[in-house]
Amino acid sequence: MAPFARENSIVRKIWGRHDTVLLIFAGSAAEFALNKAVDWLYFTGRLPADPLGRLFSTVTYARNIVFSENEKALAVIDTMRNIHKQVEANRQSTIPDWAYRDVLYMLIHYSIASYETLERSLTAEEKADVYDVFYRVGSRMGLKDLPLSYPQWLLSREQHLANDIERSHYTDDLFRQYKKHLGVARYKILLESQKLVVPGRVSSLLDLEGSKILKPMLPLYRIIKKAKLDWFLFSSILPSNYKAQIKALNIG
Repeated sequence: MAPFARENSIVRKIWGRHDTVLLIFAGSAAEFALNKAVDWLYFTGRLPADPLGRLFSTVTYARNIVFSENEKALAVIDTMRNIHKQVEANRQSTIPDWAYRDVLYMLIHYSIASYETLERSLTAEEKADVYDVFYRVGSRMGLKDLPLSYPQWLLSREQHLANDIERSHYTDDLFRQYKKHLGVARYKILLESQKLVVPGRVSSLLDLEGSKILKPMLPLYRIIKKAKLDWFLFSSILPSNYKAQIKALNIG
């Protein structure tokens, strides 16, 4: 049976390494806190109670889709949609279509930005490949008005950043929860990681502008990674209750 993302897809390389996935996680954590529909995740109480676990579950769903055969991937997407429908029923309201679309857009943007930060620039064909995989996820979710190509998505992405994000009391509370669950040192690393991948508007709204402490360290990190010593670095800073899950992100 055919895989959802073909065997030689760049998406598999992006989502098959703990470091790129963690950077996707970091960037998404920043932008997610600004989304005008973030109150939906406060409705269940799960986001403020366990923000790391909630975001990690989103990452897990995405990986299960990327590395599954087509039918299994479609079943995972259907499960995601059904979970959200149940939340809508409990709240007796409907999550706006643009809110679903924005989460999809985050996965596209941070997949590309994270890989390019840690590895190399992607070709136009590879970026189109990333978009195609997540476009099919969105289509299965029943999302409307998805751009048909990566160049069209770039325009839609800019519109999203202009219209669908803002700093609110939910934003500030969520970052307080990040700090609470990570501790001061890891929280600082999170903020510095976010600076590497977030768009300018996100950076401005979150006051992430300024010097990027980690950027000059990237060449050294690539040497450490080539020597296969990067996991020792990560294991020294990761929360102990997530180490096994994060190490399992490596495929191949």
